[in-house]
Amino acid sequence: MKKIHFAPIVLAIAALMAGCSSTPKTTSLLDQTRNDYMAAKANPDVATYAPLEMKQATQAMAQANVQANDRGSDKEIDNLAYLAKQKIALAQEVTKRKVAEADITSAGKERDQLRLDARTNEANAAKLSAEKAAMAAQQAQSDAAQSQLAAQQAQLDAANAQRQTQDAQARAAQLEAQLAELAAKKTARGTVITLGDVLFGTDLSRLTTDGMRSAQKLADVLQQNPQRRVLIEGFTDSVGAADYNQALSERRANAVRTALLDMGVGRERIDMRGYGESFPVAANSSVASRQLNRRVEIVLSDDSGKVIPR
Repeated sequence: MKKIHFAPIVLAIAALMAGCSSTPKTTSLLDQTRNDYMAAKANPDVATYAPLEMKQATQAMAQANVQANDRGSDKEIDNLAYLAKQKIALAQEVTKRKVAEADITSAGKERDQLRLDARTNEANAAKLSAEKAAMAAQQAQSDAAQSQLAAQQAQLDAANAQRQTQDAQARAAQLEAQLAELAAKKTARGTVITLGDVLFGTDLSRLTTDGMRSAQKLADVLQQNPQRRVLIEGFTDSVGAADYNQALSERRANAVRTALLDMGVGRERIDMRGYGESFPVAANSSVASRQLNRRVEIVLSDDSGKVIPR
């Protein structure tokens, strides 16, 4: 019978067991498996009758030692050590069976048959047990790998959730800063931006340069927050005819609406109302108070797009 030489693999295992820049880990099961391996290696019958099984045991032992030298987890080390232990047991059982078969050849026919049957049954049972144990070890390895993947996925999900939270916080902070530039105020109806009379030409509905600048800032807010809508409301003072003031309030509200449309805001996101002399914010008894009443208010919706009407 051609023998398989284990010297190179054994030397590799010895090197892995002895040489490492850092102290390798070990476990009780790994120590037991190493003892089993050395005992099998010292048995000359194993090399003679179970060379292939011993080669597989040697390879499995090397994998367990590599995992220990790499300081893997106790569970990973024990999984590999368990697999190696089963392969060593299989080599020993195969050796026993083949030694038994050799013994039977030299004995009497009837006695040989009896002994062969007994040892064969024992070897088959041991082999079956070893195979089941090996399969259980492989399943344990697979379960461990799946658990590791699940843990990694959970970490990724947590990182994504954290990133989404940070993005939402950054968007909220940016929105607050943009609204502060527009001197927006929070009211019971929501956030309100007021464009005063000075942002329109005198008694006109055309936005001035400063008015267009404010409209552009508002358009930027809406483009960066696509879930938001606006309600544009125009107001005047009480000087002049009520019909004229109503029309002027509607034209001024429409001027803001047109500017936002030109700046890329969707038509479906803008509602407009003109209230004329209604809803003054100051008495119409002085120039200053009347100027406060001549205004356009833009009510910014909440995140669901809802605007509370007057």
